Amino acid sequence: MTIVFREVAMRRMNKRKRQAPIFPAKLETLQDRLKKHIHNDTDFSYSIYHQQNQRFAVFYIPYLIDTNKLEASLLKPALDSKQILTSDFLLYHTPLSSGKAENRLDDILKRMLTGNVVIYIENNAEAIAFPMLKEEKRDLSTAETESVVLGPQIAFTESLTTNMNLIRNSILSSDLVLEKITIGKRAPKEVRLTYLKTIANQDDIRTMRQRLKELDVDEIEDSSVLIQLIEDHSPSIFPQFYETELPDRFTYSISKGRIGVLVDNSPTGIIAPVTLFSFFESTEDLYMRWNIGSFFRILRFVAMIISVLLTPFYVAIVTYHYEVIPTPLLISLGQSRANVPFPPIFEAILLELLIELLREAGARLPTKVGQTMGIVGGVVVGTAAVQAGLTSNILIIFITLSALASFTAPSYLMGTTIRVLRFPMILLAGLLGIIGIMFGACFLVIHLLKLTSLGRPYLSPIYPFNWEDLNKTLYRLPYHMQSKRFTSFRLKDIYRFNKNKAKQKKDIDE
Repeated sequence: MTIVFREVAMRRMNKRKRQAPIFPAKLETLQDRLKKHIHNDTDFSYSIYHQQNQRFAVFYIPYLIDTNKLEASLLKPALDSKQILTSDFLLYHTPLSSGKAENRLDDILKRMLTGNVVIYIENNAEAIAFPMLKEEKRDLSTAETESVVLGPQIAFTESLTTNMNLIRNSILSSDLVLEKITIGKRAPKEVRLTYLKTIANQDDIRTMRQRLKELDVDEIEDSSVLIQLIEDHSPSIFPQFYETELPDRFTYSISKGRIGVLVDNSPTGIIAPVTLFSFFESTEDLYMRWNIGSFFRILRFVAMIISVLLTPFYVAIVTYHYEVIPTPLLISLGQSRANVPFPPIFEAILLELLIELLREAGARLPTKVGQTMGIVGGVVVGTAAVQAGLTSNILIIFITLSALASFTAPSYLMGTTIRVLRFPMILLAGLLGIIGIMFGACFLVIHLLKLTSLGRPYLSPIYPFNWEDLNKTLYRLPYHMQSKRFTSFRLKDIYRFNKNKAKQKKDIDE
């Protein structure tokens, strides 16, 4: 026990030493202390200069800073100065902004690791940190996962500054708020909570802010990882926040009262709260005529139902319910399956796995090779499977239609969810027939009714029902007939929703 207490005391003493002010200190002493804490000497650079009978040193990590800016904006004015160098001179007489005085070793190390240059004046025992981060960013380009024909083609980049610039240029309003939040202990990352102050629901803002600030993690790699940390129901297969590469979709959602989150070094933005129907909306719907946009929006939703249920219905009917098939089609089906040695459930799962393998291989290969491999692989493998008697022609048609229907979802995450849902539905159809499909569909609906996004009902405006927002989800009205923003997230609707859930839970307990 004595040894344990001694170790704890030593740790506390060392911590106090690290956090104690570094002044006064010789340049060489400060240099050695910084070197000791930065384990790789090649990552640490310093220079000692003489000016007006005094010495000052500059400490930085070379590959993080803009060396041209360091020489032109800091070193040249400091060396050319005819007066004694002080912190006031550096802060107010150099073409730099955001300089800050530091006097603790830990703070200086944090500054250097985030792209700051620290200048230490020996006689005055003063250290000032100036941000000179060299940003490595790619040029603006088109979106890769959300292809559009009409409307703006520009996409977010990995630079948070560039993304905020795009948002500001799209929403020229003083109500726009880009609230800064830092997440991560070991590797802090900047996050921007984005909303329109006079439009967004204040409860949503407080909920999102609380979830972001209460995260106890070392680091977040991307916005996709952040979504998994703050979503309402992490075990669910359905995405509860929308992830987009398109600034125009992001700004449209913000202008309608939703909340956005931008993450540094991530090319996608987060939109919340959302509903199930949000994942079948495309920005093209806004730029087409209202009747055409409504048609395609409804088509995508119907395609989701077809993708999930078409193949399971084939398996259920062929396995248990021959009587529902017309006689001419039944004869054709029997001839197609005459040489197939496998039951329909095994046949369907085999082809579904084959489709997924081709899709995943095409996504991982270079673009031109992936497209060629997908087309050639699908044709060659499908034809060979039929000729070898491993599957029937009719099932290949159903599998192809299901795959095409899943690709109509504008959201990549929702498209993936639809494709995964087919597998349990096929298993239920092969085991219980139509009854199994109905059991799976009922379970799916109940699960969706229980889901929320930032505390808001996932099936809104169907549950709770809201007539005013149907024209923004299932279909689109002409612009002059639309309400200005979403009303589904009003407090009275949420109160009614939460009250109904509490009543249902009470009835179940009784």
